[in-house]
Amino acid sequence: MLALGIFFILIGLLFIIVPSFIWWISESWKSNDGTEPSGLYLWTTRFSGMIILIVGIGTVIVAFI
Repeated sequence: MLALGIFFILIGLLFIIVPSFIWWISESWKSNDGTEPSGLYLWTTRFSGMIILIVGIGTVIVAFI
């Protein structure tokens, strides 16, 4: 359970800190021009990262209880 929480924390931080890298991996090949992600994509990726980070922190806390 602890390892899963740490994994969620790392993925959440990745989504928050480098959302353009997530776009490059998952979405750039779908675009004809493939220049850069939209502002909405960056915002939703960071928001998703915050949710994943909160879940990861909660999982780590539950592992220690």
